[in-house]
Amino acid sequence: MYASIVKRVIDFFISLFSIVLLSPIFLILCISIKIDSRGPIIFKQKRVGKDKKYFDIYKFRTMKIETPKEMPTHLLENPDYYITRVGRFLRKTSLDELPQLINILKGDMAIIGPRPALWNQYDLIEERDKYGANNIRPGLTGLAQINGRDELEISVKSILDGRYTSNISPIMDLKCFIGTFSVVFRSQGVVEGGTGLLNKEEKE
Repeated sequence: MYASIVKRVIDFFISLFSIVLLSPIFLILCISIKIDSRGPIIFKQKRVGKDKKYFDIYKFRTMKIETPKEMPTHLLENPDYYITRVGRFLRKTSLDELPQLINILKGDMAIIGPRPALWNQYDLIEERDKYGANNIRPGLTGLAQINGRDELEISVKSILDGRYTSNISPIMDLKCFIGTFSVVFRSQGVVEGGTGLLNKEEKE
């Protein structure tokens, strides 16, 4: 009942309220992005949604328009080169994710869930299949995001996504929601140009 109906209703109204409440911040960020560099304000990218159906995710653009498309940041040879000045701030504070409130409103995403994979992140998609994590709506934040985020190896991230999928509840969502504020405030787990660092350090 909660996972199939109540969660979606809550997501809809929270995203709608948030868009209205944060509209002045949206405006400021839009102006800052436009002044800082050439290109569109909103960046769209094909991602994997519920039941592995594709959708366009929305983000504030943080990279130069000449950045290779459809490539995860950690696979770029020199990701720092492509990130704009305003983009660096947006990524560090996770404010670049705010337009995904529109994705949540539309039903493409949920507030809490596995982060949506790029359509060509086949290794991540395959790992998530093992745990049923591709069968639910991806989220703005989730269990993996509060437990390492970019620092996690794909295998570990997928296990956490599967653990969330198997334990969807108001308590679990509240835990992830509150935990997200702590992680974002400390910019914890944000690693440009690499993934799996946390697990590699533990193995050494």
